Amino acid sequence: MKIQMIAVGTKMPAWVETGFTEYQRRFPRDMALELIEIPAGKRGKNADIKRILHIEGEKTLAAIPKGNRIVTLEVTGKPLDTHQLAKSMEKWQLDGRDVSLLIGGPEGLAPECIAASEQKWSLSNLTLPHPLVRIIVAESLYRGWSLNNNHPYHRE
Repeated sequence: MKIQMIAVGTKMPAWVETGFTEYQRRFPRDMALELIEIPAGKRGKNADIKRILHIEGEKTLAAIPKGNRIVTLEVTGKPLDTHQLAKSMEKWQLDGRDVSLLIGGPEGLAPECIAASEQKWSLSNLTLPHPLVRIIVAESLYRGWSLNNNHPYHRE
């Protein structure tokens, strides 16, 4: 199974790229983690946010291969602890499809992306910086994988 993280935003600080890459490289070949960046629309003083979100949503949905399970990262999604995430990952694998995790930009995800999702996942009730979310999600997925595979990374 391949897990795609499709995130709005490019040109991340070096610490974000380093953090994400650290966890990405730990995944085994049979559960690869890939990052696809969607350029964020230009936000100015009088920006049409609704239009920008729509365009970001179209680009995000276009990046998803046909048949992938779509999971959106949203404050209003279901919070998962490590064991629940590991169980979700097992279900994803048994489903036989690849997974696309969608992370929005400063205003979140476009309504079209939310409507297309099969699962909504909340990392926290807090609003987290979107660059940091990439690292948290990558580490959480790796921890879930390690739990499912009795890898010593996750200790209780």
